[in-house]
Amino acid sequence: MTGATLGQAGGLSAMGILVRRHDPDRFYCALFAPVARREGLFTLYAFNHELARAREVASEPTLALIRLQWWREVVEGGLKRHEVATPVSAAIAQGLLLPGDLRAMIDGREAEAEGAFATTADWLAYLDAIAGRLMLAAGRLLGADDLDRLRTLGTAYGIAGQLRSVGVLARAGRCQLPEDALAAGDLTVHDVLAHRHPDRLLAVVRGLAEKGRAMLREAGGRLPSAAALPAVLARRDLRRIGGPLRPRGLGDRLAVLVAASLGRI
Repeated sequence: MTGATLGQAGGLSAMGILVRRHDPDRFYCALFAPVARREGLFTLYAFNHELARAREVASEPTLALIRLQWWREVVEGGLKRHEVATPVSAAIAQGLLLPGDLRAMIDGREAEAEGAFATTADWLAYLDAIAGRLMLAAGRLLGADDLDRLRTLGTAYGIAGQLRSVGVLARAGRCQLPEDALAAGDLTVHDVLAHRHPDRLLAVVRGLAEKGRAMLREAGGRLPSAAALPAVLARRDLRRIGGPLRPRGLGDRLAVLVAASLGRI
């Protein structure tokens, strides 16, 4: 089923439309989840998009932190009229989303807003918070019982997303690669932002990609939940590191479809 088919069948909610526009990977993967839980997934993914926007739209880190504090208040029970905050509050009240999972995602975005990551361990902890905990929350919503595997698979997806975005972020004046990994490759954040030494940068990125591939090897195999399907795209992205950044295509969609059909990552 495609997004277009879904729209023809019954129409997308506001959350579904938002996620289809801003997070097409997770939108497509959510179509393989049980219909009764799909809206909850869209709400979770819309919440994640709002957290990601906090840094993207802020002119300085302090403003991003203010936006994130607003979302923390929503999670902690502060009812606010907002297209995403209102359904998030409802999902929390229904027990579909746990405040602890959402707070962990906010913590990760606060670390992102505060600047560069000094160590690879810090970087991985950040990706665990923003992507690992997101996939864990999605799996919990779908009733999965293998949450640790989901968290690992989600972190691998986060690694792939970060490495796909290195060039885009650099053009926006940002670098989120760990400083110790850059230093080991005889690079600095300033080198990345100035687009210097691309061969050295590629070596660093490939080294970090191997960490994501190791996570996929560790947690791959049986599909623990439809929530894990973005990991299929992570595997493909990590394999293509060093090549041109390509938009999603038919091969990506088919890979997700096959994984969902066979029940294997």
